[in-house]
Amino acid sequence: MEVSNDSLRVKLDLTRGGAIAYISKSDVDRNIVNVHDEGRYIQQSYYGGNIINRQEEGQKKAWSPWSWNPIQVGDCYKNRAEILEYKQQGNTLYVKCIPMLWDMKNKPAEAIMEQWTTLEGNVIKVQNKLTCHRTDTIYGEGKSHNQELPAVYPISALNNLYSYFGDKPFTGEPVNKPKVVNLTSGFWGKYKNDMVTESWMAFVNDDFWGMGVYSPKCTNFLAGMSREPGYEAQDRATSYMAPLNKESLNKNTVYEYTYYLIVGDLNNIRKNVYDLNESIKSK
Repeated sequence: MEVSNDSLRVKLDLTRGGAIAYISKSDVDRNIVNVHDEGRYIQQSYYGGNIINRQEEGQKKAWSPWSWNPIQVGDCYKNRAEILEYKQQGNTLYVKCIPMLWDMKNKPAEAIMEQWTTLEGNVIKVQNKLTCHRTDTIYGEGKSHNQELPAVYPISALNNLYSYFGDKPFTGEPVNKPKVVNLTSGFWGKYKNDMVTESWMAFVNDDFWGMGVYSPKCTNFLAGMSREPGYEAQDRATSYMAPLNKESLNKNTVYEYTYYLIVGDLNNIRKNVYDLNESIKSK
């Protein structure tokens, strides 16, 4: 399932929950989304309830204990989400699926995920919706987690991380280039306490071309790299970005948010963020 224009080609994988599986320039067949396994792609992933041990029920030891974690593509055993509906209206792709619990073996989550993906020039607007209908008694209620809004996995050939961390957002101050934290150091780097004041980060190549994510409600981010720079869509090495916002997802929560993926050179990525910020403020 795909949509394209003069700038970009975007594909959703209907065998993997309708997650964003492919982004390229319209005239170049080079995917800049890492799709090495079900935990990658650009997808919805949420956390709710207490962190618990379910190994006797098939929870993978490497992911135990773990919280309720519905994920759009599929679980860590490669069982995939079930598509309920999909359609295209103009330049918007719509998908609806039953997500999987990431840590469990073939356990569909008691939830529905919906996604509206709209291509506008070099900007991909994505509206996500999670509808919970949990009946479990094991995870509990009221536990807050940092939610990935969303989880974004660019290829590791996009290896330079940029953002703006200053106290004068949207004024054109110089961008910052933080160190890219590698997983060998423990986990992704966490940029927190309202540090990401323009609510975007971007991974670009040495020519300053790449992919940015703008999530307007988020000023905390995770970002980093697994393994080495220089690799492509199918490779194990990957870059990673995730805007974060702390939310409590309970048994009947309905949660919605909108984010934007921007492809281009770094200056244009930031300009698009500024334009989007102005448009959002004026509504």
